[in-house]
Amino acid sequence: MNLLKNTLITIVGPTAIGKTTLSIQLAKAFNASIISCDSRQFFKEMTIGTAVPSPSELSAVKHYFIQNRSVFEPYNVGEFERDALDQLTLLFKENPVQIMVGGSGLYVDAVLKGLDYFPEVDASIRASLVKQLEKEGIEPLQQQLKELDIATYDTIALENPHRVMRALEICIGTGIPYAVFKNKAKKPRNFQTITIGLNADREIIYQRINQRVDQMMANGLLEEARVLFPHRALNALQTVGYRELFSFFDGSNTKEFAISEIKKNSRRFAKRQLTWFKRDLSTLWFNYLTEPSQIISKISEKINAFKN
Repeated sequence: MNLLKNTLITIVGPTAIGKTTLSIQLAKAFNASIISCDSRQFFKEMTIGTAVPSPSELSAVKHYFIQNRSVFEPYNVGEFERDALDQLTLLFKENPVQIMVGGSGLYVDAVLKGLDYFPEVDASIRASLVKQLEKEGIEPLQQQLKELDIATYDTIALENPHRVMRALEICIGTGIPYAVFKNKAKKPRNFQTITIGLNADREIIYQRINQRVDQMMANGLLEEARVLFPHRALNALQTVGYRELFSFFDGSNTKEFAISEIKKNSRRFAKRQLTWFKRDLSTLWFNYLTEPSQIISKISEKINAFKN
């Protein structure tokens, strides 16, 4: 008798394409729970701007990692990888098929493939680098990285201050080049993976994004962002839908311009999401209007193939 192997069905695709709706339909079909890997839906202070599933959706199927933290609690992708794998270990004991959904590509990869291991370093190092960046600009940091870790200097996006500072804090905190920690052996996964991608023509994706932003504003995004405005420097709030309204609150632009920027930046984000997810050639892509029964049938075929 062939036993069903642990299988994680992951749903990816651009923002506003319908991943949440499909995830609930699949979870019901396979009697599964849902792991969310949307890096902003973790935070309970951010509901409207992150398109958190509705109360009825959350009650339809058991969800994990939805509004389970505060924006005041630092949380990174490495911690999420650990927590999600621990939760999946428990869930697979109940049912060998589980669902994961989200548009944060790095967080998806963390669970499915694993991340490079980096040791903890003193937080004061990052704080010092941030002050140096604000005072002197990025060039001195780039030069310091070149001196400490030429391999990383030659391969990362040097115009990205977060990546430069991340590499530098590891170099400074450990005395070992950041590059040395890359490509370490990753913890093996105890599950098979099936990745489902939802997509549509660009014009349709953009239309759905514009409609979603309008609906968010109607639902109270302005008020939600205003409450968070005093804390705008927090890392969790450096995201589309909040940054643009913060600029309105501080007088840098009008509300109408901020809304148009949310739409524009959301469209750019969707484009980056598709670029990221299409790197995985094993993903099974479906038009967003595909009947769920067809997707369920295809998944069932793949699961049965794992047993052989």
